[in-house]
Amino acid sequence: MRRVAIIGCGAIGTELAKAIDNGTVPAELTALYDIIKDKCVELTKSLKNSSPKVVSSIDELLSTKPDVVVEAASQEAVREYALKVLKSGAEFMIMSVGALLDEGFFNELIKATREYGVKVHVPTGAIAGLDAIRALRLVGIDEVIIRTRKPVKALAKSPYVTRLGIDLSSIKEPKVIFRGRAREAVKAFPANINVSAALTLAAGVEAYVEIVADPTISRNVHEIEVRSRASRLLVRVENVPTPTNPKTSYLATLSAIEALKEICEERGIKVGT
Repeated sequence: MRRVAIIGCGAIGTELAKAIDNGTVPAELTALYDIIKDKCVELTKSLKNSSPKVVSSIDELLSTKPDVVVEAASQEAVREYALKVLKSGAEFMIMSVGALLDEGFFNELIKATREYGVKVHVPTGAIAGLDAIRALRLVGIDEVIIRTRKPVKALAKSPYVTRLGIDLSSIKEPKVIFRGRAREAVKAFPANINVSAALTLAAGVEAYVEIVADPTISRNVHEIEVRSRASRLLVRVENVPTPTNPKTSYLATLSAIEALKEICEERGIKVGT
């Protein structure tokens, strides 16, 4: 049975820990780490079958000898801890995939996977169709667009909203608040649009992003358009937010659980590769 440690005890980290605890993911939970230690303590109290160590540093987390470390915290956590995790010999599963659009850091990560012989895993997150998009790369992709509509409260406290002083409470009908490339979007909305990074990595073409604050909806809606000479792909996903965090789609949580489950168990047949 594989040993798993989790960085970040927010919505996704909590559900991953519970999935291990209830046997959905066949693994042993070795450690929990969050900059707010009380989150780890409370999560540990809610577990019935697992007794992970609550740690105060990445070194302490790695001392529990995990086979897989899951990042469910932030893009900053990915940049700060990834290389140390890989050097330890553990595999690394990244939820805050926006960090990978930093080309210099991405190249460092690739070099580390080869040097230490370990893998980095990136779940599909809150969107669908990445397998088809990767296939279209074989003939070349001309354009990738993602239009995201979010409930107003899901965009609160985003760096972009704060910096520009956007008054979300004054928005009474759908309003475009951002247009730009994925690299800009993941910095402007680090907790909202990691899907644009996953899309960019799958396509090999930087996605163009449009974000709409929509007070008329209660779901996170992603509309993806990919143009290639082989196909024009249109994908629409309407995601119910995770109850504990409106910025996180429930599908993203389920994607994380499924990805970790696949990492931790051997399958004779894998669908969708």
